[in-house]
Amino acid sequence: MSAGPPATPVNLLLELLPIRSRELLIARCDLVALGFATVLFDFGERINHVYFPVDGFVSLISVREAGAGLEVGMVGNEGMLGPSLLLGVSVAPQQALVQGAGFALRMTAANFIRQAGSDALLRQIVCRYLYVQLAQLGQLATCIHFHRVEARLARWLLTSRDRAHSSRFHITHQFLAQMLGVRRAGISQAAGSLQALGLIRYRRGEIDILNSARLQRIACHCYRSELNTYATTMRQIKGHRPPG
Repeated sequence: MSAGPPATPVNLLLELLPIRSRELLIARCDLVALGFATVLFDFGERINHVYFPVDGFVSLISVREAGAGLEVGMVGNEGMLGPSLLLGVSVAPQQALVQGAGFALRMTAANFIRQAGSDALLRQIVCRYLYVQLAQLGQLATCIHFHRVEARLARWLLTSRDRAHSSRFHITHQFLAQMLGVRRAGISQAAGSLQALGLIRYRRGEIDILNSARLQRIACHCYRSELNTYATTMRQIKGHRPPG
């Protein structure tokens, strides 16, 4: 959990912009605190703001009618919330639930659309990020169908660590089961196996990653694939952006 606002807010998408463009966009944003378990927007709700996290992370959850949900994405300071506005879609495709408290740069939807309309590089960056999200969604479908719960749990822990910039999380088995779409007993067994191997420590809702390197070897290949997709897709922009 972030103790206070970062001295220099950093979002990796915004870092791809030239300095003048980035400063103009940030000037139109507010730095806001994202409280744990806060719903930033629900499925089908109008998107009134976009968010560029600078720390903490947000789960994108596909919610069933009964209320339970499945995590279909995660956004930290590598991304943004509300990119569908660039496609002319102003309603949220998933619920956005804060999993790791932190801070974000928040911009009104109207200002974001106006800024993107006059900034071709910003549009390119957001379009590429949308591609990354689509690729990750396809990877998730494969992961759910083919990979063991233990490997999927390891992937989720590593992904959360990357977004939170911390090896400690507060999470219950029940919530993990909902996020991964499995029974609670399956999560308990998988977490117990990882703990027995000395890779994590779990007690009273707190999970500590003790050995990231070995946890990566347990995790399914989806973890590395998602990192590679993001790095490859966004690196192409960094290599061709105009000077600041």
